[in-house]
Amino acid sequence: MKKYLFIFKSELMSNLNYLVNIFGHFVGFFIHILIFFNIWKYVYSDPSEIIHGYTFLQTVWYVVITEILWSIVGGRKVAMKISDDVRGGNIAYNLNKPYNYILYILSSYLGEILLKSIIYFILGIGIGFFFLKGFPDLSILKILAFLLTSYLAIIINVLFTIFIGLFSFIIEDSAPFYWLYSKLMLIVGVLFPIEFFPKIIQPIAKLSPIFAICYGPAKLFVNFSWGLFILVIVSQIIYIILAYLICYLIYRKGVRKLNVNGG
Repeated sequence: MKKYLFIFKSELMSNLNYLVNIFGHFVGFFIHILIFFNIWKYVYSDPSEIIHGYTFLQTVWYVVITEILWSIVGGRKVAMKISDDVRGGNIAYNLNKPYNYILYILSSYLGEILLKSIIYFILGIGIGFFFLKGFPDLSILKILAFLLTSYLAIIINVLFTIFIGLFSFIIEDSAPFYWLYSKLMLIVGVLFPIEFFPKIIQPIAKLSPIFAICYGPAKLFVNFSWGLFILVIVSQIIYIILAYLICYLIYRKGVRKLNVNGG
């Protein structure tokens, strides 16, 4: 465990030198929020109107939170790095290293995005308040519960991104799979609450990773309940275990293939 903590700290310290880069990427986040704020402002002709159980304030805050969670990970980078390592054979150099490759990538990337997470949450919520002039009704304890689910959501997203990268053991290029994953999460998870979709889709979406990665934490922020918190935490724990096991099985299968073919 200490070695993964060391990897985490090393990546965190390394990324302290790239604060300007983080703020540069935040400009894109700000533009997205500005666009969707004006779209929803047009949809909600009356700010007190309720659409599918959401007020204007709740809907925009939902988009702000999901945009923060999605923008923090920026998973294409890690997915393509793993994919390139697999296709280029560089992953073979990790076989004899004294660490678990999946946990190495996970701890490394979490360390890399920790500073980004803090900046995005502070500035993102600040922008939300600037536009909306108000917060949902949250106590300190509820905010801590929300932050816990947010961090677990980030871990799940990274694990699924690792899974997509490792898929290059099976097919030559996993980039199309990441494109599909990102667009599905963006449309169903980030831009709209699940309640805005047809009723036949809602139960499926609530059983999918969308619930654990996007919908759950954002819903807790805009309309917190302890019952929902328990559901989100349970689903997140299940998906963390499931995603890690899938990554591990694909990695082990890929390693056996490399050993059979002589590396």
